[in-house]
Amino acid sequence: MTGTLILVRHGQSDWNLKNLFTGWRNPDLTEQGQGEARATGRALKGAGIVPDLFYTSALRRAQHTLDLILEEMGILNVTITRNVALNERDYGDLSGLNKDDARAKWGEEQVLVWRRSFDVPPPGGESLKDTAARTLPYYEAEILPALKAGKTVLVAAHGNSLRALVMAIEGLTPDEILAREIGTGEPTVYKIGADGTLAERVTL
Repeated sequence: MTGTLILVRHGQSDWNLKNLFTGWRNPDLTEQGQGEARATGRALKGAGIVPDLFYTSALRRAQHTLDLILEEMGILNVTITRNVALNERDYGDLSGLNKDDARAKWGEEQVLVWRRSFDVPPPGGESLKDTAARTLPYYEAEILPALKAGKTVLVAAHGNSLRALVMAIEGLTPDEILAREIGTGEPTVYKIGADGTLAERVTL
C-alpha cells in the first residue's frame, strides 16, 4: 500500500511579481498566479488524482491557491487544515523589501548568504534549517500517518516550507536542496510507502 503526496507551491503572488521578500507577509495571488493554480487543478484532475486530505499554511496566497485547485477539480465542501507550521520561511527584517534594495543596504554577498545558506538566518528571521524545524515535525505527526495508511494528501504551501519537506522525503543534502527550484504553482507528486519512505516520484 502506498500513499500519494502532492506538494504545490502557491501561484505567483503580488510580491513575487514586485521582487519583494515576502515571508510571513500576506499578499494575494496575481492573475498569473491564479492561472497557475487553476492549471495545476486541471493537471491533477486529468491524472485521475483524487485527494482525501487537504493542508495549507496560514497565509492567503497558499490558501487561495488550494481553493482554486479544488475548484478546478470539482471538489467542494471539504475540510481544509490550515497551520502556521507550513508557512513560508520568515524573512524577518528583509520582509517587504525589494531584493535590489536589500542588496544595496547590506551588500550582495550578505544577502546571498541569507537567501541561499542552509543555517544562516536574516536579522529577525528564519534560516531554511529553522523552517524545517517547524515544518518537518508537523509533517511527521499530521500528514505522514495518513500517507502510510494509503491516503492521498494535497499540500499547498511555499517555496521554503516545501523545500524542507522535499529535503527530508528525497534525502537531499543542504547543498542539494538549496539548488532545487520549486516553481510557483507547480505540483510535485510522490508515492510514499507504508514505511513512510519515498517509493516513487511521479511525473504528471
